[in-house]
Amino acid sequence: MARSPGGGGRDRGGRGDRDKVESEFTDKLVHINRVAKVVKGGKRFGFAALVVVGDLKGRVGFGHGKAREVPEAIRKATEAAKRGLVRVPLRDARTLHHDSEGRHGSGKVVLRSAPPGTGIIAGGAMRAVFEMLGVHDVVAKSLGSTNPYNVVRATFDALKAQENPRGVAARRSKKVSDIVARRRDGSVAVEGVGAEG
Repeated sequence: MARSPGGGGRDRGGRGDRDKVESEFTDKLVHINRVAKVVKGGKRFGFAALVVVGDLKGRVGFGHGKAREVPEAIRKATEAAKRGLVRVPLRDARTLHHDSEGRHGSGKVVLRSAPPGTGIIAGGAMRAVFEMLGVHDVVAKSLGSTNPYNVVRATFDALKAQENPRGVAARRSKKVSDIVARRRDGSVAVEGVGAEG
């Protein structure tokens, strides 16, 4: 049976291509948890890892992996994170377009856009998400649960609510400049609407 050229080394060639594609993503380990299963002979230890992956340009994802060894748990979590990437619109590739809130379980987060030079003001698990997302200026507060799984999921819930002005303008049949002007000076826009009626 004849094989096509390169067919025998398909795995080796494919792996090299995959590394080039995946190199655009960076990952950050958020939390590692040692879990024990009690069996007849004693305890069997395993590890659960929570990893956030992003391209630093507006795409981010998180994953959870469990294994008997730490490196294997991290690898599984990284693969899961790459499968569930979310695109988040950023303003000036620097901050969020608007404030938003997210919830998951008893975890609640509040995200606020910030002026240049503010930096990432966020704690623990949220900081990792913003770093992998490529946000440079943001103010965030985590309320309720401090469990990193709940905080990360609540942060993703808030990020999924982000919209860019172009999408809002298209949905409302308005110009982008009207939406951005209202954001820049909301009080004048509201007074103008009130004066018309």
